[in-house]
Amino acid sequence: MIAALAQVSGNIGATLKQYGALQAIPAEQKQAVRNEMYLAAETIKRLQADHSLILPTATQQNLQALKTALNGATQFIPTWVKVAVALALGLGTMVGWRRIVTTLGEKIGKSQLNYAQGISAQMVAMGTIGAADAFGLPVSTTHVLSSGVAGTMAANRSGLQFGTLRNMVLAWVLTLPAAALLSAALYWIMTSL
Repeated sequence: MIAALAQVSGNIGATLKQYGALQAIPAEQKQAVRNEMYLAAETIKRLQADHSLILPTATQQNLQALKTALNGATQFIPTWVKVAVALALGLGTMVGWRRIVTTLGEKIGKSQLNYAQGISAQMVAMGTIGAADAFGLPVSTTHVLSSGVAGTMAANRSGLQFGTLRNMVLAWVLTLPAAALLSAALYWIMTSL
């Protein structure tokens, strides 16, 4: 693994030396270079996690510095993306908050959500999302919270409205392919301009 890391790092270094900066690398080569950078950073992460491997302190420091530099170049979010996502989430919540609240609080169960059920669902959502984050697993906060509310309704014997649950599951299943198709179409349109 160390030999492969050395070769990939050498390739990245040679490419950067040839072009002088990441921005100067031709567009057709950028994706390959970014993939090599990401691969090298992930390899260093795995090496650091392998406690059976004993490396000199200087080597460990060099690997950490290289990983930090590689991650700085590959794992960033441009400011305009942060602003666009914040606006989209804010506008979506402003427009759809009442429907979300009504669905979660009144339509999952056959009776309205009470305070104990609400706090129980929120605590489970917090724990589940925290655990998923710790293990690097992708989860949807909406799915986790909705499932928590359904669980509290079942535990309280309040009854579940299966029509609402069916619609939610259908929406969850369709969200992934619909979002993938829409983002692919938008990407194609943006790159064609």
